Amino acid sequence: MNYGDAATLDELNAFLALYPDTEMMEVLSPDINGILRGKRIPREEFETFFTKGLKSPASSNLMNSHGDVPDELGYGMGDGDPDKIIYPIAGTLAPVPWLRSRPAQVIAGLRELNGDICYFDPRNILQRALEPLTAMGLKPVVATETEFYLIETGDDGLPQPLLPAVPGSALRQQGIQYGMMEDLWDQDEFLSAVKDAAKAQNLPMTTVLSEFSPGQLEINLHHNDDVLAACDQGVMFKRLIKGCARAQGVGASFMAKPFADIAGCGLHIHISLYDQQGNNIFADTASQQVPPVSEKMRHAVGGLAEIMADAMAIYSPNANSYRRLRPGNFAPLSPIWGYNHRAMSLRIPVSGAKDMRIEHRVAGADANPYLVMASLLAGIHHGLTQQCDPGAMVEEGTMMTEEAITLPVRWDAALQAFKHSQLLPKYLGEQYHGIYSLVKQAECDDYHAQVNPLDYQYYLRAV
Repeated sequence: MNYGDAATLDELNAFLALYPDTEMMEVLSPDINGILRGKRIPREEFETFFTKGLKSPASSNLMNSHGDVPDELGYGMGDGDPDKIIYPIAGTLAPVPWLRSRPAQVIAGLRELNGDICYFDPRNILQRALEPLTAMGLKPVVATETEFYLIETGDDGLPQPLLPAVPGSALRQQGIQYGMMEDLWDQDEFLSAVKDAAKAQNLPMTTVLSEFSPGQLEINLHHNDDVLAACDQGVMFKRLIKGCARAQGVGASFMAKPFADIAGCGLHIHISLYDQQGNNIFADTASQQVPPVSEKMRHAVGGLAEIMADAMAIYSPNANSYRRLRPGNFAPLSPIWGYNHRAMSLRIPVSGAKDMRIEHRVAGADANPYLVMASLLAGIHHGLTQQCDPGAMVEEGTMMTEEAITLPVRWDAALQAFKHSQLLPKYLGEQYHGIYSLVKQAECDDYHAQVNPLDYQYYLRAV
């Protein structure tokens, strides 16, 4: 295979020298939702996969959240579900330490049978969105922060947060208890397994935090100057957390709003932008103001603000996502920006000239990180080239007594804004933009056609 991002046979052989007992490999391809789908192959097929690739049906990358391909798309049953080529991505081969069988895992890229780029691989969409900034001689540096819940089965058979124990009793701790170190003590075995697995998989795990709700955690990954690798690490780290939780007999949920009365889960992305001399173009080094925001940073923020409504269907990709978008939840309701203020959708953290950055706080933890990142790069490029004005920055410590709702906070409205966007097709590609719109609208229509048990509680007797 003569693909620039393909792993080589030397990488496979080096891995097998370290892990000689590996008998199976999980080949993982991110779909339109960022869900990893794939297959296991036996050791006898490793070499073929690393030298020639394998065949895989095209529809596997176009499924909705519960694994269906909508008839309207024309793929799958409509076109006979033709094969594409999947191949191993360099630098993603790793062991799976939480499974007893100790298989390997690797991210698979998608190509046409003739070797051409396949336009509906999310990794290729991100690469496409990166190219305009690269052409300007600019390199983004990014980091991801993802919140999640550890969950267990409640007495009613439904999931509930895995609450920390109250010592000396059968009680479980209630309340927020943000940053409570004892909560991490309770999950020490799980967190140790996560740390060890991250080390084995070369995932740059950093801070662990007990978050704003009981049972909720945040584990961050280090900054990376390769946005594709950063997103690869993001999806693999979610898989790792789910795997380590399952090995401990519990679950891990990245739903945006798994529980109605406590905080939702976000995917926050920090992004800086550097020129070819290594200068952070977001920082005004001559300024004495705090923060020393450059004019280019203002334009980047302006572009992110302009594209935000169009991209809400990416940031909030399913029905549950919109339950997170409520006032008073540190969740975005309008494209406002400010310094050192967590109520902002675009926050400027405390930082210096070298690490001046934007924290994009809009996406839910359920979003596809490749597409979220692609939309961020699109917004920044649009802002820089069109010199977008973000408006006034909200000052540190400003009391946000009333939040204006200017973003689409219902799924249908977000999908309509996405469908009619003039900006996103330029960066995602018109074909992929149309496919994403169709797949998610079909999922939305199907979801809202179902009769929810809540309908009976609200209406069956009353009406």
